Amino acid sequence: MAYRAIALDLDGTLTNHDKEVTPITRQALMRAQKDGAHIILASGRPTYGIAPIADHLEIDKYNGYVLSYNGGKIVNWQTKEELYSNNLPNNVIPILYNYAKEKGYALLGYADKEIITEMPDDKYVKEESRINKMEIRKVDNLLESLESNPTKLLMTGDASLMIKAEEELAEIVGNRMDVFRSAPFFIELVPKGIDKAQSLNRLLELIGLSTNDMIAFGDGYNDLSMLKLAGVGVAMANAVPEVRAEADFITKSNEEDGVAFAIEKFCYEADM
Repeated sequence: MAYRAIALDLDGTLTNHDKEVTPITRQALMRAQKDGAHIILASGRPTYGIAPIADHLEIDKYNGYVLSYNGGKIVNWQTKEELYSNNLPNNVIPILYNYAKEKGYALLGYADKEIITEMPDDKYVKEESRINKMEIRKVDNLLESLESNPTKLLMTGDASLMIKAEEELAEIVGNRMDVFRSAPFFIELVPKGIDKAQSLNRLLELIGLSTNDMIAFGDGYNDLSMLKLAGVGVAMANAVPEVRAEADFITKSNEEDGVAFAIEKFCYEADM
């Protein structure tokens, strides 16, 4: 194997529009794992939202890893051991809550296998539910219902509004946490310094690999750092322009088995 670590964003990258891994892409990843590659699923999703794909790809049998919450948690999927975790500062959570209330934006968190929010009918909250296959639970007060020491909150709204909200929140709390869009309508609210690249660096060191041993795939703003980190950073054809501009290679889209196409090109043709 030319690359012993394969880091994959999920939505818009590994999965198609139905949020499924196609048989062709699964076959390519199973082959790579059998040939010694570690699959690393790196997503903004909560851990529970990544689990079905991790199990579908059988990464527990091949020393695979899950980086959830944009790298806020790292889990060894074989042992289920949590290798790393970071949390939002408690003093910023009321600020985020009050900002969302004032602006009328939906804010959501996670509790075990559920998404919790005061705005369950928001169309973007429903999209987060669909993506993660998690039920939505309406709560009267999100602050009182959040899990203790949350790793991430998510704010949602129309794309044009979220650009402004991202800027405003960065001004208000940017010295204490990170604020960025993972999709035009999603703002990730995470601990300071947490992104996919930093967590991948931690993981690679733990498993004795270098960044040159890794190929990474992504399509969104939150994938930029890991594509720059990897020995080869691959953007999907459907990636946002900023990601395509920074990638080492642009593969086919997530609807055309772009992950499988690039794995064949870089992991196998390079060995021939």
